Amino acid sequence: MSAAMTKKAKNFKKSKTGLYVSMGTTAFGALSVAKQARLARSDNDTLRLIDAAVSAAAIVTGLAILYRELKRLGDDDVLLG
Repeated sequence: MSAAMTKKAKNFKKSKTGLYVSMGTTAFGALSVAKQARLARSDNDTLRLIDAAVSAAAIVTGLAILYRELKRLGDDDVLLG
């Protein structure tokens, strides 16, 4: 792998594509949290329900941060130029 390709690979998370992949994987975690919350509600397990709520808040915060980075990136995509 050439030095230029290595640099592009390292900067993948800072590209639009990398941010979209990160947003997708973060949003995919919401499915697990929803399942956890559903099980906690059916078992009347307050502690698991609190854990699911905190996890959901972390997912929402993570998505908000990634969205902000995507807006900041604008047209300066690392992989395009």
